[in-house]
Amino acid sequence: MSHIALYRAWRPQTFRDMVGQQHIIQTLQNAIREQRVSHAYLFNGPRGTGKTTAAKVMAKAINCERGPATEPCNECDACRGITAGTIMDVVEIDAASNRGIDEIRDIRDKVRYAPSEVRYKVYIIDEVHMLTSEAFNALLKTLEEPPGHVIFILATTEPHKLPATIISRCQRFDFRQVSLPEQTERLRQICEAEEISAEADALAYIARLSDGGMRDAISLLEQASAFGGGRITLDGAVEVTGGLAAEQFAQLADAIQTGNAADILPLVEGLMQAGKSPDKCLENLIYYFRDLLVLKLAPGGRASTERIVDQQRYHAMAEAFSSDRLFRMIDILNQYQNEIRHASLPQTIFEVALMKVSTLSNDGGAPAAASGASNGMPAASGDVKLMQQRIDTLERKLEEIAKAGVHPIAEGRPQDSAASKNPNRGAFRSAGGGGVLPRQTIKLDPYLAAADSQATNQVRMRWNEILQRVKEARITVHAWLVDGEPVSAADNTVLVAFKNTMHRETTEKPANRELIERIFQEAFGRPVHLATVMFKDWSAASVAAPAQVAEPLRMEQQDESGQVPNQPEWVEEAVKLFGEDLVVVEDK
Repeated sequence: MSHIALYRAWRPQTFRDMVGQQHIIQTLQNAIREQRVSHAYLFNGPRGTGKTTAAKVMAKAINCERGPATEPCNECDACRGITAGTIMDVVEIDAASNRGIDEIRDIRDKVRYAPSEVRYKVYIIDEVHMLTSEAFNALLKTLEEPPGHVIFILATTEPHKLPATIISRCQRFDFRQVSLPEQTERLRQICEAEEISAEADALAYIARLSDGGMRDAISLLEQASAFGGGRITLDGAVEVTGGLAAEQFAQLADAIQTGNAADILPLVEGLMQAGKSPDKCLENLIYYFRDLLVLKLAPGGRASTERIVDQQRYHAMAEAFSSDRLFRMIDILNQYQNEIRHASLPQTIFEVALMKVSTLSNDGGAPAAASGASNGMPAASGDVKLMQQRIDTLERKLEEIAKAGVHPIAEGRPQDSAASKNPNRGAFRSAGGGGVLPRQTIKLDPYLAAADSQATNQVRMRWNEILQRVKEARITVHAWLVDGEPVSAADNTVLVAFKNTMHRETTEKPANRELIERIFQEAFGRPVHLATVMFKDWSAASVAAPAQVAEPLRMEQQDESGQVPNQPEWVEEAVKLFGEDLVVVEDK
């Protein structure tokens, strides 16, 4: 049996057959019983929850030859004709393809005539939010003064796109997503009736994937049945829907928990070679970590773990993550899920997302344990703590040096021209004698004084544009810079505050800094440097800082002599009348 035949066979023909909408069904039945049927209804809710089906059952109930009845008999000529679509007085219109004013005018002209075959004329307009503004205006006139023999039923998944004048003239019913137990039970009934062998875990997994839509659940059931030859197993359902198996979940979670990027990349490559979709994998991971979070915060309840077979290993994995880290990881993965749908390189976005969440520690912010230098194994916790202590000691020493007004320069390396122009830029070598670790120590006083300046506001307003340019130039740099926030602009320098130490250090690497400063120059039309600071240090300094006056970062284009050209007279007059504050008016 094909999916279309299966869906039609199990499409509700009466109110009692509908799943999950008892509150709406009771209200409609009471209105029919008391003969208080409204002239216009608005059914809105997620896809596949029964909006159009309820509209057709409603049309049959009020036009049934044995009624109006709270349940259609489905035996009389009117009920059978409406089910088959042969009753001309019950019209179903797809507003997505008939969205113009001419179609609505045609309805307006025909509603004046009495029904010829049944008791009421019923117009079911599906996806009504797709109508044009002119069509809505034409429909509004009909809804204001409807004939007594006409009933309108509007269905939509996006009610916020409807004019308030339309909504106010309808009785609105909000269809909700069908719950997992209700969906699972209906799928079990279908399998029994169709003689399909199905595992309980497989039905629960299919119900979970449908996002509360009964129609989607039946479609996935038919797909899994065809794949398994009439037998539906959990592994088969996972395979045919493009999901991840339990072992793949566990491997990815282990690599993320230990912060081992050397294991993450081969796992992602294996998933891609198996034909998995990056956006689907990311969606499944969000569900997986959500289940871990539910298990930690509500251990006494029943966590939704239909995808997981090995419950013992699942509990052990939940213990390996803190609640703060799980919250932060879900936020990050959700942000990348929005980007991956429109990305030209979805696999790269998926890899960056996994590597980013792997850098989080159990406090949700600091870097996780570093990987081994040669064998790819995680470093011992004692070594990590010792390294962190040494870094903290060096940071305190640099802060003391900065307070004294001395700016350290990379050892054995002369200042370049950019550094000589901007004395706030500096770096030091790591304790192991390796490459330059680009950690800045700067005086915050000039930036504190310019925190609310016009130049700072200009940088903030254009920050999203700058991030987009950086993303187009190199997405890996964008992944680190997006954690920062511009807090001030002074002395031809933009100061960016970071919450995460690793994000700041990676942004300050010479290659990354050079790219960002090049974007600054393209955006502002002149050389602009980058300075960074930890957000906690900026906040502490903001509280204790005295009011000072600093030279703001001027964004105007200089002439050949290096001077900012005079403004036109009309600009100077406008400044005198309205002030220097820049106001941006957005047309919503």
